[in-house]
Amino acid sequence: MPDRMLIEAQELIQSPPPVVFDCRFSLSDPAAGRNLYSEGHVPGAWYLDLDCDLAAPRAKHGGRHPLPRADAFVALLTSCGVSADTEVVAYDDSRCAFAARLWWMMRSLGYRPPRLLNGGYQAFLAAGGLPDTSLPVARPRVETGGGRFSGVCDVTGLRQLHGEGALLIDSREERRYQGLEEPIDPVAGHIPGALNRPWQGVTSDDGRVHDAAGLRAHWGDALEAGQLVVYCGSGVTACVNLFSLALLGREDATLYAGSWSDWCSYL
Repeated sequence: MPDRMLIEAQELIQSPPPVVFDCRFSLSDPAAGRNLYSEGHVPGAWYLDLDCDLAAPRAKHGGRHPLPRADAFVALLTSCGVSADTEVVAYDDSRCAFAARLWWMMRSLGYRPPRLLNGGYQAFLAAGGLPDTSLPVARPRVETGGGRFSGVCDVTGLRQLHGEGALLIDSREERRYQGLEEPIDPVAGHIPGALNRPWQGVTSDDGRVHDAAGLRAHWGDALEAGQLVVYCGSGVTACVNLFSLALLGREDATLYAGSWSDWCSYL
């Protein structure tokens, strides 16, 4: 398992990287993450809001959390002192749900991917980390340009890849996948042909990522598919599954960014 994709809390405390991002967020209370950040965060951490920083405004199609414009996201990273090779750490308190979105976005644009804090913010506190309430000081770097997100598809690309034999992976909870309940989107169910690998299977209840054996058990035979396309409700928690695939050496999987919320908008 790669040793530069995760960071333990003790290492973060003892050897803080140049840039840290706090990605805490709650889908049910969008202001909660920023409020928690104000109450205390890893020293020097910048706050990134899922709705405002890691997604574009919602439209008729494209899902609930469309990817932002690449140039706008690059400008944001630059304003926080991030260049292509800057060492970055990201964390949340939701089993990597939102930090993994940042990991995928930065990797997709060719940045050095951030390491995710194993166990999240609670691990930082448990290791004796002292919360900070001050705001970081900007250290802008030279902007490297806008670029474009890679390893991603829209609904047309999804249909094409599926038609070529790609295996679709639905990352939502089993009951949502089965269509037994749908608390967010207007239509229940899943994309025809998709297998279910709930994103929560990547971590333990305390947010620590499983070892290689645990991750292989999570994926099972799906790990052997020639091509994988991963989705969730809106392209956020699917990134946890994509992170786990990368840990196992599968960095070729595609994100269906609009995910189920985009797919069902055409039904």
